[in-house]
Amino acid sequence: MTFEVFVALRYLRAKRKQTFISLITVLSMAGVALGVCALVVVLSVMSGFENELKNKILGLNAHIMVFKSGDNMSDPRLVIAAAQADPEVSVATPYVYGQVMVVASGGASGAIVRGIDLPEALKVIDLEHTMIQGSPQDLVDSGKRGELPGIILGSGVARRLGLVRGSNVQLVNPLGEETPVGRAPKSEPFRVVGIFESGMYQYDSTLCYVSMRAGQELFDLGRAVNGVEVRVKDIYRADEVGRRLAKALGPAYFARDWMVMNHNLFAALKLEKITMFVILILIVLVAAFGIISSLIMLVMEKTRDIGVLKAMGATEASVRRIFMLEGVVIGAVGTSAGLGLGLFLCWLLGKYKFIELPKDVYALSTLPVQVEPLTVLVVGCSAILISLLATIYPAHAAGRLEPVRALRYE
Repeated sequence: MTFEVFVALRYLRAKRKQTFISLITVLSMAGVALGVCALVVVLSVMSGFENELKNKILGLNAHIMVFKSGDNMSDPRLVIAAAQADPEVSVATPYVYGQVMVVASGGASGAIVRGIDLPEALKVIDLEHTMIQGSPQDLVDSGKRGELPGIILGSGVARRLGLVRGSNVQLVNPLGEETPVGRAPKSEPFRVVGIFESGMYQYDSTLCYVSMRAGQELFDLGRAVNGVEVRVKDIYRADEVGRRLAKALGPAYFARDWMVMNHNLFAALKLEKITMFVILILIVLVAAFGIISSLIMLVMEKTRDIGVLKAMGATEASVRRIFMLEGVVIGAVGTSAGLGLGLFLCWLLGKYKFIELPKDVYALSTLPVQVEPLTVLVVGCSAILISLLATIYPAHAAGRLEPVRALRYE
């Protein structure tokens, strides 16, 4: 143990002549701990919220969606073949998409219908794990048995219209079909074969699934589709793969990846995360002023000791290091306590999920938590750095004390 570390630790353990100095030191540690704890919890919750949203969005959406400019795809096999030729692509499947009115005895509700090509579509979207009634396979089985075409409803749509598995509904396409006098609304009967619940109110309250053939008939597409969904091996390379696909297919086609389609959402979350870090770090800054006050008063109390040390040969740098080490120890203890408390609270939130969110307001039903080691490291280093900066002025003042002036009235 070096001389400076020995003296700094002795000063921290020694009884103060003024109890007030010890109180300020304890409050400074508590302030640092509170700020670090708040930072860890809030940033972990925001990371969890972002990750949960990403998982739910990608669970019911493809990584890349390929469209044809101003038209439907009459031959999606060309696009699927081009996509599967890319080594980064796992699977590609066509889909149809449109807005309808769901009419039942319990009322009517607007919805978005997606026609999917089973079983390939289940390799692109994670519909199977969100089902609370029925199975996606029932969409195919209902057609084979000669029954009404099947439809899988979001739980929000089902609750709003009072529908359960086995109920019959009418899907009304407002654009309809061509008639001799123009387009007229088209209505088709469907039977509810399943209900899914993704946990995202936006999807559960508006989205429905039908088979590819039923969707093509409802939207009067013939054999055409609205686009092709693509799943890639690395979700963070989706933009790169999308650009390659668009280039390979020609100027008539364009691709949009999941990051572009949800850019505003994730950009807002990132900005909020940075903003919360800046706001909450102010708590640590306030605690840093307590460290400054504590060290300044400690320098005043230990004036004689500093004079004796310098008279015995201690340099200005040694004295400065003593008080800087003391401030760093205060900050480190507060930071360690804050990190421990913050991680414990995150564990409680993640394990027991005792904070529930209203589903009709937020996209998630519970408060998600994801602790990122890098975030914890940045928070801890920031708190210790602020504590170190807070020691500069008191340590500099202590180092400049002259032995003669320090001992004159002792």
